[in-house]
Amino acid sequence: MSAPDAAELRAEFLLDPDVAFLNHGSFGACPRPVFERYRHWQRELEREPVDFIVRRLPGLLDEARGALAAYLGASSTDLAFVPNATHAVNLAARSLDLRPGDEVLATDLEYGACDHAWEWLCRRTGAMYVRAETPRPPSDAGIVDALFARVGERTRVVFVSHVTSESALVLPVAEIVARARAAGLTTVVDGAHGPAHVPVDLDALGADFYAGNCHKWLLAPKGAGFLHARPERQERVDAAIVSWGYAEGMTFSGRIEQQGTRDCAAWLAVPDAIRFQAERDWDAVRVRCRTLAREARDELGSLLETEPPAPAELHAQMTTVRLPEPDPELSNRLHADHRIEIPVVGADRDQLRISAAGYTTRDEIDRLLSALAR
Repeated sequence: MSAPDAAELRAEFLLDPDVAFLNHGSFGACPRPVFERYRHWQRELEREPVDFIVRRLPGLLDEARGALAAYLGASSTDLAFVPNATHAVNLAARSLDLRPGDEVLATDLEYGACDHAWEWLCRRTGAMYVRAETPRPPSDAGIVDALFARVGERTRVVFVSHVTSESALVLPVAEIVARARAAGLTTVVDGAHGPAHVPVDLDALGADFYAGNCHKWLLAPKGAGFLHARPERQERVDAAIVSWGYAEGMTFSGRIEQQGTRDCAAWLAVPDAIRFQAERDWDAVRVRCRTLAREARDELGSLLETEPPAPAELHAQMTTVRLPEPDPELSNRLHADHRIEIPVVGADRDQLRISAAGYTTRDEIDRLLSALAR
């Protein structure tokens, strides 16, 4: 099947047709066929709970995990399903044997919830969370150099995003991971915006831990995320709670996933999300989306008479434009007055972040331009 246009794809989603939804990056959106499979698995659970959970679910999870592993260039034995990427970052962080004075090094572009996770862990271990200042305007070389300029004798861990949440920058994670590993440093990658947004080959990347979401750009239902851990790291990774996954002989995935009664329908629908995109030539869809994001960025910058925060080549399907002045309430006004969903981001709340998803139409961009002009 050739790539459908944005209007055709919009009809396949459950999104409110009256809203110009330019904020796919926050929580994603699930297409109808995938959502129906999600509901199918929920009905199967309720139809015969014992048979489903005890007899069928282990095999079904193995199949779903295998499909995701093949998509991500990984072994299924190195993957475990979790609710979201922040959950996965927490599991990875708590598996590390941090000591007083050790340092966890990150950029100053990381997702706030993950900043909180590292700060919490450092308070309890006596370690330090160090954030390297990113050069403005950013560049691949500048980001890498600024990060590793902060590596010191006490640095133990390097934590970076694959695609940053607020600034929407695609970071050079392959170079960062390779350089960190050469220095003997543990690497943790926050891939919340990675899968189906930018190329992801986990075995080739070689990070110690990669935390990802399936519910954002891969279009799976909410509650579908994963943790990928190198084999030598898995023994120290504990689940959120100790439960049946700690029985003798359990695998890494079993330990993380088996935590009593839970709804695993979102995880089981991940193969359907992968198939949905494959059947619609999603590589071509991504190219169209990146072009639309760049056009929107340039036209909004011209309208607002502001310089872009970063070069266009550092963005993919998300991008940012600078506002003439900070405006923390702009997002709420655009939604209330114009039914446009778009976030205001940045420490000073002086930028708009635009997401161009497969269903994003040119009309929605024009609607935003018109609203801002007024």
